Amino acid sequence: MNLVMGVDSGGTKTLLALANRQGDLAGYWQGKTLDPAADPHWDTALDHLLRQAAPLLPRLAAASFGLPRHGEMEEDSRRQEQVIARLISVPAQVDNDVRIAFDGALGGEAGVLILAGTGSMAWSSRNRPRDRHYRVGGWGEDIGDEGSAYWIGLQAITAVCRHLDGRTDAPALCQTLCQHFDIVPDQLITWFFGLGMQRRERVASLARPVAALAEAGDVAAQTLLHQAAAQLAEQLLAAWGRLDLPGPPRWSYAGGVFNSSLMRNAVSESVGRPPAPPRLPPVGGALLRAALQAGWQVDDGWIDRLARQLNQQQ
Repeated sequence: MNLVMGVDSGGTKTLLALANRQGDLAGYWQGKTLDPAADPHWDTALDHLLRQAAPLLPRLAAASFGLPRHGEMEEDSRRQEQVIARLISVPAQVDNDVRIAFDGALGGEAGVLILAGTGSMAWSSRNRPRDRHYRVGGWGEDIGDEGSAYWIGLQAITAVCRHLDGRTDAPALCQTLCQHFDIVPDQLITWFFGLGMQRRERVASLARPVAALAEAGDVAAQTLLHQAAAQLAEQLLAAWGRLDLPGPPRWSYAGGVFNSSLMRNAVSESVGRPPAPPRLPPVGGALLRAALQAGWQVDDGWIDRLARQLNQQQ
């Protein structure tokens, strides 16, 4: 039993990784999202992903899963735990995907993790064995997820609608949207309302070209990113306030929205402190939790070794 498993599932994809006692990566696979809201047959997707790692599974000592909606919807959480208990024969922790991102980014230390991927949420804790963990945000795209990739994409679509009406000026945003989705302006309504179950993923995919447009100096795109940064900073500060610690927040980040240096800088300016670079990506946080559950001795060297190898997979 010399391997541990970590699984990170977000709004658009799932990563499964295996690592050994030395912090070496023993396997790495990608599959579909396990979000019950996006795919009611997510258990089949998980089974398919596990089959790819099947030759190594007899060597597992422990596993940790970070899954969308866990801890948010009781029925979904219960089913997630039941499915994993059926598919995995070793001790397995099941938690929210933001929790494993928190553990990975901060490496077990106190602070706030602000995640902005397809959705958004802040997670904070002093992170001692008996300390509480706090969540801010993560209410879903219909009533929350401010500052997320979906939120940015939806705001960009709204800005394009206003541009087409002549209510605002955003020609570059309009061109970017049409090129990204291979549509013409007259097709916008038909395209959007025809997305069905793909709406969340497809709208969120617009955040990356919007960020690139902002980095290139487009004012309309920059305005959207600054608005998103303000929303994320608000979540971050609320989560830090739960810890009753002095000074500006110690924080790190996860999620594709933070690939933009403009976004990182804008959030830093709002909260008064730059981020600590993530020590591990979210799937690494799951591996860290599994290693600790297995009783392994995990030190900075183990984390750094694993981080280097995981980063090569990105």
